[in-house]
Amino acid sequence: MPQITDSHCHLDFPDFDEERAEIVARAREAGVHRMVTICTRLKNAPAVRSIAEEFPGVFWAAGTHPMSVADEPMATVDELIALSEHPRMVGIGETGLDYHYTAESAEVQQQSLRIHIEASRQTRLPLIIHSRDADEDMARILSEEHVKGPYPCVMHCFSSTAELAQVALDLGFYLSMSGITAFKKSEDLRDIFREAPLDRILVETDSPYLAPPPHRGKRNEPAYTAHTARVAAETFGLDYDTFAARTEENFERLFWKAA
Repeated sequence: MPQITDSHCHLDFPDFDEERAEIVARAREAGVHRMVTICTRLKNAPAVRSIAEEFPGVFWAAGTHPMSVADEPMATVDELIALSEHPRMVGIGETGLDYHYTAESAEVQQQSLRIHIEASRQTRLPLIIHSRDADEDMARILSEEHVKGPYPCVMHCFSSTAELAQVALDLGFYLSMSGITAFKKSEDLRDIFREAPLDRILVETDSPYLAPPPHRGKRNEPAYTAHTARVAAETFGLDYDTFAARTEENFERLFWKAA
């Protein structure tokens, strides 16, 4: 069975508390041999780190989610760098902008995003971006910061416009395909991915959210990366084995500490 990586999940969430070991085992049975579990509030970093330490093939990343920024202490560059020294900590974030639910905190979200970018720049660990209803500000900030100095980045669970996708790709960033890309109604989003270079594509679940068919509407889990990846392979006109191998190369190039 081809091996693939779930580049973004949340194994620390309460949805998985009762069967975390079984969740990881099912992922491996489905060919998902690596997972990156994401810390969204820095106060939870010890718990997320312990999950990565417990399970081989599980890595972690840490940041302050934009929807949580107003309720959490502002992260510092030094704090993020210190966390990055852990051998299984492989990314900075998730961070970003979310104006859909939390537009009132736009200013502090932008401040937090720039802090995370600087940590990514200094550590060379990939920045993990969440972007919702904030395309103009996101494109502007990513571009402004890139002029100051390059940094690696993935647009996690990408479901924004073709214009933001092109800005990200022009900056050398990656786009990640979640279960949304497997929804029947997501043909326009699949068209955006078809125009992207294959060597900039990752796959993820964002579990426990956004389960792809045939599990849509239910709790998502890393094993379901395989369902998204099969639809993604069709999107690019490739057989599953070839697509899996290419996205593995992409993941290891970007998330170099997990390679």
